[in-house]
Amino acid sequence: MKFGKELTSQMVPEWQGAYMDYNNLKKLLKDILRFRQQNMVSGSGPTARRGALKRRSTLYRAFSGLTNRYNNVRAGSPHESDDEVILVGSVQQEGSENYYQTTFLRSSDAGGEYEFMYFRALDREFNKVLKFYEEKVQEVKVVAEELSKQMEALIALRIKVENPGSEQRSPSETSSTCPWPPTSKPVAPMDPPKFSPGPKGITCVELFDMNCARFLVLFNLSMPLYMSQSPRMEVIHEVEMTSEGTSRDEQITTENRKLNAGQFKPASLNVLGHVTLNVDPETPVSTLKNVLMSSKSDLSFSTEELRRVEEKLRQAFAEFYQQLRFLKSYCFLNTLAFSKIMKKYDKITSRNASRSYLDMVDKSYLGSSEEVNKLIERLEVSFIKHFANGNRRNGMKSLRPKHKKERHQTTFFLGLFTGCSIALVIGIMVSIHLRKLLDNPGREQYMEAIFPLYSLFGYIFLHILMYGANTYYWKRYSVNYPFILGFKPGTELGFREIFLVATGLSVLALAAALSNLDMEMDRRTAKFQTVTELVPLGLVALVLLITFCPFNIIYRSSRFFLIRCAWHCILAPLYKVTMPDFFLADQLTSQVQALRCIQFYICYYTLGDFTKRSVTFVTGHTYKIFIIVVAIIPFLWRVLQCLRRFFEEKDSSQGVNSLKYFSTVVALVLRTVYEQRRRERDESFWRILATSSSGVTTIFNTYWDIVIDWGLLRRNSNNPWLRDKLLVSNKAVYFVAIVVNILLRLVWMQLVLDIEDGPFLHKKAMIALVAALEILRRGIWNFFRMENEHLNNVGKYRAFKHVPLPFHYADEKIM
Repeated sequence: MKFGKELTSQMVPEWQGAYMDYNNLKKLLKDILRFRQQNMVSGSGPTARRGALKRRSTLYRAFSGLTNRYNNVRAGSPHESDDEVILVGSVQQEGSENYYQTTFLRSSDAGGEYEFMYFRALDREFNKVLKFYEEKVQEVKVVAEELSKQMEALIALRIKVENPGSEQRSPSETSSTCPWPPTSKPVAPMDPPKFSPGPKGITCVELFDMNCARFLVLFNLSMPLYMSQSPRMEVIHEVEMTSEGTSRDEQITTENRKLNAGQFKPASLNVLGHVTLNVDPETPVSTLKNVLMSSKSDLSFSTEELRRVEEKLRQAFAEFYQQLRFLKSYCFLNTLAFSKIMKKYDKITSRNASRSYLDMVDKSYLGSSEEVNKLIERLEVSFIKHFANGNRRNGMKSLRPKHKKERHQTTFFLGLFTGCSIALVIGIMVSIHLRKLLDNPGREQYMEAIFPLYSLFGYIFLHILMYGANTYYWKRYSVNYPFILGFKPGTELGFREIFLVATGLSVLALAAALSNLDMEMDRRTAKFQTVTELVPLGLVALVLLITFCPFNIIYRSSRFFLIRCAWHCILAPLYKVTMPDFFLADQLTSQVQALRCIQFYICYYTLGDFTKRSVTFVTGHTYKIFIIVVAIIPFLWRVLQCLRRFFEEKDSSQGVNSLKYFSTVVALVLRTVYEQRRRERDESFWRILATSSSGVTTIFNTYWDIVIDWGLLRRNSNNPWLRDKLLVSNKAVYFVAIVVNILLRLVWMQLVLDIEDGPFLHKKAMIALVAALEILRRGIWNFFRMENEHLNNVGKYRAFKHVPLPFHYADEKIM
């Protein structure tokens, strides 16, 4: 793999604009090479003759000798000045920061203007990278400072919880009231270890262990979190408490306990008087409590409270660790990119400019700073000590992200299920044709009673299929959808796994439909009427059983993630609205017919006589009301989600978005009234209201899709009528998507207007077709919506999720 592709593949997706533009610099080098080649062809000499042996330009350089005498020339010698090509130094302007500038000394040479442009572009890229890196390092320092304060509060809370009777005393009272055994002569944290001969009765091995323990304690207490003069960034003091367990104390001799107690510096408990707790889980009860009272709570010093604090800080440390690793990778990749591009320059121009430039890179903040590495090392040590009980393997397993492994069995079963699905579809078509079921008198009854039962699985299958296609294209265009949707690293499903779920569901549904046809038409199985009609219900029960299965099979993490998001949608205003929650609610607004099929399932197997395929309940007034109520529910969820975001984030666009969804609810309600008054005298009045409200809703939703959700139709953008940044190079794709979205939005009006029988399709089949088109529109919307969200994160360099910290400091001056 070429370095350019490798660089692109290893970039942090949200930081793409901050990396060195390697491809642009390669283009400038190609211009230099092209000019040199043309100059050599137009000149005279052996290299210009047709058919002459072409040699690399580096073979015509002066021979430097076998002993590399020119490489060892002292600085300032005539040989070095003769070969000097560039001068690199830092320049400072008034009111601006330092930046590096390269002076090209061979501008008078042929093609020197091309090389001059190359070094100007190279300087711009380096200064851009250097500025971004310095800003990010300062940001992680602030985060490290905050985490250090949080850890001090955590250690104090641990002491308070595990030693309820301990109180913070003044220095004069510490020797008599401190829970650790007093010592006659405490050792300062920075004092060198003193190896005393030890008391009588202690063997050499025990004495050696005590002195080693003394040295390790002092070493840990003197190791800073990172090399800084800030007093807040000192190492977090690890406290060995005698109350950690009586069994452990019994295993340690009295002399060792006294020795260890004398070397450790107890953490201050005063910090607990200046912090409040914010670790209550996001639940409906906590939400209602926060509405009535402050969200911050006082410390209760309970074990459960300590567990929640540790879990919050564990997440914060893991997220901060990933940020440091990405920053370290950013530094390494850019340094390597400058090295690669300068070597290409030397190869093309036969000059020796890379040495000077790379020396400057190494001496700059980008190449010489060790703050990130030291932060990573100290964070690993602190995390392993405080959250992994000293077990490095478990600690690093928690810190490092899990990488998803591709499995060959996934591809195998995907192919198997796809082939089975195609075979079952052909079998159903052959069965319908040979038995002439389309001309059967029971066709109408089958379409009214059985078709809605199986169409539910068709809607779900198509939606999963579209989602799998979305994940494929998101990955192809480097959209960081796992981060946007909030998947736990290593648990997100790839497009192969999603297609496998879709094809597995299709095999189950098609096999059930084919068996239902056989059991109904075969005389030998005609007596099993009840079993025949229970096949769809059994299929639903099987799907629900797999979905809620608690065992670690069939992608349990993804199943539970879906269940959790669905539960948040159901209790929309009582949970904080996140991207996966309202993204799922948007999907449900396109599954109105699937929700109506669920309603049909419930009524068919409870109210009607399913053994006789009786569907008389559909003519009832209550059923018609619930048809509209079920269609309204997903839109009401979105209304509540938008209102909560409006009050929490004070974002006026969320208020307008809630009006958009509310307009759809109004359109559905007016359609219900029109349906009830169709045969009355004022039919035309309600028809006008229903049609006008549906038209307004369609226009509103179409505008919001294209302009707000997709970020398109920007008149003054770099790409006219699109947006400044596009992931798909072919701009026609966006215009086609706009037109298709408008057409399918018009088809969406079937939610509020009845569709009569088509010339070739039954009414139920026509409704299913329109519902499938709506799912197709939603799949197209998903791709561009996620693309726009990704580009917004890229524009703001948002590559990490914010983890709320458990402790809130009321007075920042106490630390």
